Amino acid sequence: MPAIYWLILGLILIVLELFSPGAYLLWLGLAALATALLAWLAPELELLWQTIAFGLLAVAWILGYRHWRRRFPAIEASDRPLLNQRAARLVGQVHVLAEPLVDGRGRLQVGDTYWRLAGPDIAAGQRVRIVATEGMVLQVEPLA
Repeated sequence: MPAIYWLILGLILIVLELFSPGAYLLWLGLAALATALLAWLAPELELLWQTIAFGLLAVAWILGYRHWRRRFPAIEASDRPLLNQRAARLVGQVHVLAEPLVDGRGRLQVGDTYWRLAGPDIAAGQRVRIVATEGMVLQVEPLA
């Protein structure tokens, strides 16, 4: 099998990786590219041995990748862990109530969004601190 077939297979797998999650087709593509190099350097190598080399290289790439991910987990950590957690980003903020909390329920405008509130009964005009969230409901406590 000429090296060009392995080269084409490797490029196809790498392009397919763009459309699928998980990063496994990338490693298969790299294994196919390495097999293409092997087939180019040793053209007398039979298809069976090329296929075995591809399989071994694919397993080696995938295991190496998994080992690397376990060894360096901080690379995946975000500098903005609350990016898609709007309610959690509000915890700790202080706001003035425009409407009172009655029977432990109320609402608060933060920016252009109205949030449901839960907490003790608090009169309008009081300052409150957001202390926690329950889904999209903000838990508040009055500031003294």
